[in-house]
Amino acid sequence: MTDRPLKQIHLAAHFPGVNNTTVWSDPDSGSHIEFDSFRHLAETAERGKFDFFFLAEGLRLRENKGRIHDLDVVGRPESITVLNALAAVTTRLGLAGTVNATFNEPYELARRFASLDHLSGGRAAWNVVTSSDAFTGENFRRGGYLDRADRYTRAAEFVQLAREFWDGGAKTVRHRGPQFEAEGRLSLPRPPQGHPVVIQAGDSDEGREFAAATADVVFSRHSTLADGQAFHADVKHRLAAYGRKPDELKIMPGVTFALGDTDAEAAELAAEVRRAQVGPQTTIAFLEQVWGIDLSDHDPDGPLPAVDPDPDSALAQGRVRIGDPLAVAARWRALAAEKKLTSRELVIEVTGRQSFIGSPATVAERIDFFVQNDAADGFILVPHLTPGGLDAFVDRVVPLLQERGVFRTDYSGTTLRDHLGLPLPGRP
Repeated sequence: MTDRPLKQIHLAAHFPGVNNTTVWSDPDSGSHIEFDSFRHLAETAERGKFDFFFLAEGLRLRENKGRIHDLDVVGRPESITVLNALAAVTTRLGLAGTVNATFNEPYELARRFASLDHLSGGRAAWNVVTSSDAFTGENFRRGGYLDRADRYTRAAEFVQLAREFWDGGAKTVRHRGPQFEAEGRLSLPRPPQGHPVVIQAGDSDEGREFAAATADVVFSRHSTLADGQAFHADVKHRLAAYGRKPDELKIMPGVTFALGDTDAEAAELAAEVRRAQVGPQTTIAFLEQVWGIDLSDHDPDGPLPAVDPDPDSALAQGRVRIGDPLAVAARWRALAAEKKLTSRELVIEVTGRQSFIGSPATVAERIDFFVQNDAADGFILVPHLTPGGLDAFVDRVVPLLQERGVFRTDYSGTTLRDHLGLPLPGRP
């Protein structure tokens, strides 16, 4: 770290998906459908002066062996619907929603996010995701036709055309490209931010390049200081090729946290939470995702399966691909042997996000250290409980970051671009 001025930390709040992130057995676990849950978490984030509130979204419930995954059955309302409602009960907090660029159309999406940006006074953000999953595609007329190699090709032109509509406002847009042809006008004026903030989460080489060319925020997932620094340096280095400066893209890993009065108390809570998140059923589901075979009779508290995975299996549907099953199984076996881990302990080890664990002072110090040493520009916090899981962080950690002079004590602007320190895009 040099003698440069202290970097200001960016923070966002993630409302966990309906999956094993949430500890459902906790009596404080609330609904993922009732609006009060979303409002509580958003109001807490705004009280903490966070940059934005973030909603992930899936377009189909996951299946395992032909059955809906038990932790998914409660569902959740569509993201932009929730965010429009939150715009009425918040005043400064950014509102970020995930919308798939494979199974939507640019004009429709541009209109929906422009509407959110107007209704919220310039606080909208779009998390761009793609899919080559035919299982998800079965819910749509086009089906899952999109080749995996074409995901970012379509997404890049999708974002380009959406921005053309945002820039055009009531002016006619004429677009001819390999993915889309459109001629029309947006049905409302240019959004207050010019373009709603674009978030992207891909970690492959093509995903990093797409982020450097297109995104304002990267939602990354790197569990160590060294990995975070390498990712941060790589993506920031790519920006120059697109005429962009390093501070025009914010890198914000998704992280968990566990707080206690002491570091030991926090560590005990973190271990308890992870065992609740990865119970026997979830352990088997993760193993079956890699092995591709029925492991109903496998002991989750015993060693990993002795047989090799079936690389051509479609046993699990709707989950993000882990990679080459044989290679993944080999890495898992090596890790399990090195650390003497059971199947359940191994899944806990490999599926955990980077966590900040400790007393409020320890957590504040570690967050600040990561940001000042360019492992991130900030973090998207994923609490293990909704709606109250963020309360302790806002009450006990945020004041310490403010005392360090690395986090705002109040909002200095009205739009999400103001909070993130991003320029307003000029008109073409």
